Amino acid sequence: MTASPDKVPFGALFWAFTRIGLLGFGGGPAMIPLVQQEVVKRHAWLSDEEFADVLAIGNTLPGPIATKMPGYIGYRVAGAAGCAIAVSAVILPMIVAMIALLALFSSYRHVDWIHGMGQAVVPVVMVMMGQLTMDFWNKSRLALGWAVSLVMAGVAGVTIYLLGVHPGWVIGGILAAALLRPTSKQRPA
Repeated sequence: MTASPDKVPFGALFWAFTRIGLLGFGGGPAMIPLVQQEVVKRHAWLSDEEFADVLAIGNTLPGPIATKMPGYIGYRVAGAAGCAIAVSAVILPMIVAMIALLALFSSYRHVDWIHGMGQAVVPVVMVMMGQLTMDFWNKSRLALGWAVSLVMAGVAGVTIYLLGVHPGWVIGGILAAALLRPTSKQRPA
């Protein structure tokens, strides 16, 4: 069950997205598993399926995913004020951290362990993205079957990596195909 507008306290929304903003090293894609953890697993504001829909739609729209997802989720669970709170909560820690870290980096960029800190984050983000990939694979496999999921992943991979088509166009095409697909009308029993 998901939350309806004005049901989620603004404070909970603010702190959930502040945590994401503080811990989202690596930019928008690295923040996606953190958003899922807070919104789906910790607070249950969205189901896994709803989160997957938000992610798919967010990837088709222009702009950074790090603000699109909090904006939509905040709006969905707490209205227009929730949208503003969620986006502000994600952005403010990034701005403060960026200013502080750039000042620190400028002063100590010649120190080896400062350089190593940045490199040490990469494997952690890789594991987080791998976990998210496995979660989506399992959902796709259960909904479509493993063969269809594997074929769709292969076609998407070839389209994106070999043909150079932007992922947003691929996701948009899949969404359009799903919307335009004729549905079978069931007759009343």
